[in-house]
Amino acid sequence: MSLVCIDLSGADAGTASAYRCLPAVPALVLALPEYRRAGRPPRPQVLYGLAGGALFAGDMLLWAKAITEVGAALSTVLVNVQVVLVSFLARAVDRERVPRRFLLWLPVLLAGVVLTGGLFEQGASGGDPTAGAVQAVLAALSYSGFLFLLRRGGFAGHVRTTYTLVICVSSVVSALGGAVWGTLGLAPSWRTLGWLAVVALSSQIVGWLLVAVNSPRLPSHIGAVLLLLTPVGALALGALVLGERPTPAQWLGCGLIMLSAYVTTGGAPGNRDGGGPQQTRTSSSRSRSRGG
Repeated sequence: MSLVCIDLSGADAGTASAYRCLPAVPALVLALPEYRRAGRPPRPQVLYGLAGGALFAGDMLLWAKAITEVGAALSTVLVNVQVVLVSFLARAVDRERVPRRFLLWLPVLLAGVVLTGGLFEQGASGGDPTAGAVQAVLAALSYSGFLFLLRRGGFAGHVRTTYTLVICVSSVVSALGGAVWGTLGLAPSWRTLGWLAVVALSSQIVGWLLVAVNSPRLPSHIGAVLLLLTPVGALALGALVLGERPTPAQWLGCGLIMLSAYVTTGGAPGNRDGGGPQQTRTSSSRSRSRGG
């Protein structure tokens, strides 16, 4: 939904990145009850929030910039390589097991991403494909780091407070980055602000807050795969709202993504048992308390 609303807003990269976060800041008073109950987040959570906010802003700015230089198709494909990077980070840092079923279906999943992005039809269609590809890869790295830190920031019962910090930092970094790139509009039209406010309400507040709350409860590979349903929804909404006409290959890509998501996230015993590192630690502590 956010991609459609940003398209309707007509905002450029810096304006869209900053103003999709700024309207969300006041609404995050939802974090106050958690702050009063749990107190100030520990230092690791604060660091996760600061770094995660900077990475999220970097992802938004770099991806928006890459679209103009390498085209929407290739930039979308490269950014969604997060499904590999997030799983790799979880394996390397948290020693989280990646099921063989996920690894076997990964080529099908990536093929779905490539087809959904329309890469074969559009290719690298921007003005500077080399720079755009580099920026899209950097956006993918930023996005993956953001997802990994957002997941870790949900531990210790400070998820909403940490996410509020993420949004505040993202707003500041996006505004600064947009100003440096010369793409920040200080006085956007009411129409632009209205569509970006919809993005703030639907994506930044409801969407990403739900991700922040629930991602620590899921294995990393499942969370990454489920987020790949976003380009599927964007394609469908683009067809319904913007009058776009996806190609048969793009619809095939959507089917491959949904099939892969179903197969890799449902039914496997390891998926029912295997949560993230938070669940592992909780289960271990309960086992020790029973045994002790």
